[in-house]
Amino acid sequence: MAGYKETPRQKMIAMMYLVLTGLLALNVSKQILDAFLVVNESMEITNENFSKKLDNTIAKFKIQYQLNPNKVGPYWEKAQVAHKLSKDFTNYIDSIKVYIVKLGDGLETMKEAREIKLKDVKRKDNYDRTTTYFIGNAHDGSDGEARKLSIKMEEYKKKMLDLVDPKFRNVIKIGLDTKGPFYDLDGNKQSWEMHNFYRTILVADVTILNKIKAEVFNAEFDVSNYLLSSISAEDFKYDKIDARVIPKSGYVFMGDEYQAEIVVVAYDTKAKPNVRYILGSDSLTAANYNNATPLEGSNGVVYLKLAGSSEGLKKFAGIIKIVNPLGDTMSFHFKDEFIVAKPGLTISPSKMNVFYIGVDNPVDILVPGSPERILPSVSVGNIRADGKQWIVSGLPNGIKEAIVSVNAVFSGKTKSMGSATFRLKKIPTFNASIDRNPEGTVISRSDIPVGYIAAEKPVGFDFDLTYKITSFVFVSDIDGSIIEKNIPGNRIPDDLLTKIKRAKKNNRIWIENIMAIGPGGEQQLKNISYKFK
Repeated sequence: MAGYKETPRQKMIAMMYLVLTGLLALNVSKQILDAFLVVNESMEITNENFSKKLDNTIAKFKIQYQLNPNKVGPYWEKAQVAHKLSKDFTNYIDSIKVYIVKLGDGLETMKEAREIKLKDVKRKDNYDRTTTYFIGNAHDGSDGEARKLSIKMEEYKKKMLDLVDPKFRNVIKIGLDTKGPFYDLDGNKQSWEMHNFYRTILVADVTILNKIKAEVFNAEFDVSNYLLSSISAEDFKYDKIDARVIPKSGYVFMGDEYQAEIVVVAYDTKAKPNVRYILGSDSLTAANYNNATPLEGSNGVVYLKLAGSSEGLKKFAGIIKIVNPLGDTMSFHFKDEFIVAKPGLTISPSKMNVFYIGVDNPVDILVPGSPERILPSVSVGNIRADGKQWIVSGLPNGIKEAIVSVNAVFSGKTKSMGSATFRLKKIPTFNASIDRNPEGTVISRSDIPVGYIAAEKPVGFDFDLTYKITSFVFVSDIDGSIIEKNIPGNRIPDDLLTKIKRAKKNNRIWIENIMAIGPGGEQQLKNISYKFK
């Protein structure tokens, strides 16, 4: 068992502390005394680092306790006592520091004293008020807070040493010496209280208190490590160390990420763990333990194989029981879940992800794994169910794209399944025809018996939409002169039909400025023309 070994930084701090204490006794200038700020700052950093080291030691101790509570329990309980003793003592020291800053600097509240930095304290060199507080009226300092502090230091040392086996107490470096001997500059003996706090300036008082805190941390560190090392290493023997990848999920959806823990595991290849598991549950309890399925393994390892016989989210839980070298049975619970889905194939043309503004756009949304519910949403417009499909509608003008996002519910848990982006386009311009005669063809006069102008869907546009012609301009060169008439509605008037019947070979008619109305709003269709044969 070895005591705590000071680092070069801590040795330097201790040396600076001794030098500055000597300078203080010589009553040197305030500028020199302010150097205590440097020492105090270093002490605070050291204490903070020491606190983190103690947290790591406690964390290691806790792991050992969880592995073997029966064996480690007594040592763990003592470590907890040591930690509480140290925490209570350091909290007491911190309360003194805050109070003397308030007292020495004349602050109104403890909150101000707690928040102010030592370098910002105006009366860092004040010692009248702090001396009265620490020393009191007694010549040996027994009438002030310093005597209470020394008593608490002795009580702390005794209680900490009581946690250690008597035969090992001499190797534990508690520190916190209050017995001395201590001497003044004339060689006369002094009490610990007078030696440290008589006519000591405020900045030095704070530094001394931080030094005491460091000794408290040092004492706890030594005692905790002694207790930790007292646990027999034979209680935790393993003969195999290996790396393992533990995936968070064996099924990753597009847009999600694969996650896994990569750990080093230690196990005993001679051990025969008792493992049972149950499907469809988050825990294996005593009530259903006998109904659980046992697993067999070899070389200290047990393998679980579950058939994916049906779709959906599957979960399981179980217990591993092992017997430690002391004969105690330790139980470890485990649980996990996975998704079973049918193999599927989706083939989509990359340039056809399009929604049209002003119409109902049908969308097929398929989620593998048979979820209980599918919950889609769209960034603009609306989406609703329509049988086995979904309909996206209400898409606004002026927006370039819409994003459909899908969540799915598996066993009551909602999971994001990803999203798809669709381009937004206006309904393509419809084609016009007269009595269903294609534009640009050579026709006879009898091919236009009624004169209806109709709007027809462009080739490849599969939406079932109807546009109605609202007006157009009729132009012809029949009878040797060009005529042009604006016509409301969707039919060529009778007088113009009569004129068409008099048309001669190579005469032409043109239908221009064709306006139509439909689900996507008003459209101007392309001009059409015909030549008579």
